Amino acid sequence: MKAGSLVKFKDDSGTTHPVRVGVVVDRIEKKVWRANIHGKKVDWTKVDPEPHAVVMFPHNDGLINIPWVDLEVISESR
Repeated sequence: MKAGSLVKFKDDSGTTHPVRVGVVVDRIEKKVWRANIHGKKVDWTKVDPEPHAVVMFPHNDGLINIPWVDLEVISESR
């Protein structure tokens, strides 16, 4: 995944709305606390940063940071 890649959410196919495609404008690393794995009490020392894509969707006003594991690449830019 790189800047210019077209992406969609991995779990977007089972929804009733049309599949929303966005374009990756940057890559960053952020920590994510996944309560279903780590529990409700947040302790940032227990998690490492993971790669995120900064994505621009046409239906949003701004950019969204989304973990790579939640995205599927549709097309890579050249």
